[in-house]
Amino acid sequence: MHVPQILASCLLALSPVLALPATLDVAKRASTCVDTCGSTCYWQSDIDAALQQGYTYYQNGQQVGNDKYPHEFDDREGFDITISGPWYEFPILNSYKVYTGGSPGADRVVFTGDGTLALVVTHTGATNDNFLECSGAQP
Repeated sequence: MHVPQILASCLLALSPVLALPATLDVAKRASTCVDTCGSTCYWQSDIDAALQQGYTYYQNGQQVGNDKYPHEFDDREGFDITISGPWYEFPILNSYKVYTGGSPGADRVVFTGDGTLALVVTHTGATNDNFLECSGAQP
């Protein structure tokens, strides 16, 4: 066998192993999903990062983006929120980056004035600019 053929054979044999980390990352995300909004699975760290960013803006009296986040969440849908409001909404991005402005996407964390998470909601599947509650992980 020539060297190029040997290298090609080795790469072909290793291709399942080389793809393994990406496969494991997807599997890990799916197995540790805390909330699913539409088809997006969020880890607790994703939710915590969005909550912290939104609460920091709230504490500092700052708002970002065209829709001025965080802003008060009016709960016109009548969710069964177990902690008292007022509540504030802030984007949680399906890119898993923290929102600092621009397009907010469909998903939001909702929190109280003391920074307590109330719920995670999405516009995905809702009508008339309403929200639906995201689903928690199944045991």
